[in-house]
Amino acid sequence: MDGANNLAPRPGVRGLQPWETVSLEIGGRVFEITATPCQHLPGGECIGFVLTCAKFGHSNGKSNAIYFSGDTVYVPQLAEIGNKFNIVVALINLGCAVAGLPTGPVQITMDAKQAAQLVRAIGAKIMVPMHFESWEHFTQKGPEVRKVLQEEGMEDKTVYVNLGEKTCLI
Repeated sequence: MDGANNLAPRPGVRGLQPWETVSLEIGGRVFEITATPCQHLPGGECIGFVLTCAKFGHSNGKSNAIYFSGDTVYVPQLAEIGNKFNIVVALINLGCAVAGLPTGPVQITMDAKQAAQLVRAIGAKIMVPMHFESWEHFTQKGPEVRKVLQEEGMEDKTVYVNLGEKTCLI
């Protein structure tokens, strides 16, 4: 995994393939981290992940979990997350970032409509849209993100967080 090689020589750093799971003990609790598929820049490595812990409990026979999308566009394989986990909170990178490549512009992060599609597909209870204000290559920023998510009927599931402010999600 190139990403892990780029971070070497840090002990414990390793790359993960989509759907690969590793365990990590923090503060006496064991967390399971499962990599999820991503599509970002062509040829680049990127993952999202699902985080579970016994303390999170189970619902409908599936582990309650937190999902972090990472930098990705919507790909159909992401719908599988909802079949494997009960997503309580989905942290989703948005912004509809576009990278200029020799072959033409390529969308590299989700737009708000794709985020709504993903939240419905995985059955997430709460969505936290993030990562849509920080970079110049974002083509969909705060006001448009909010407008599209409202048009998509996501207002009852969406929690916006403000930089530097503590927000209770569950």
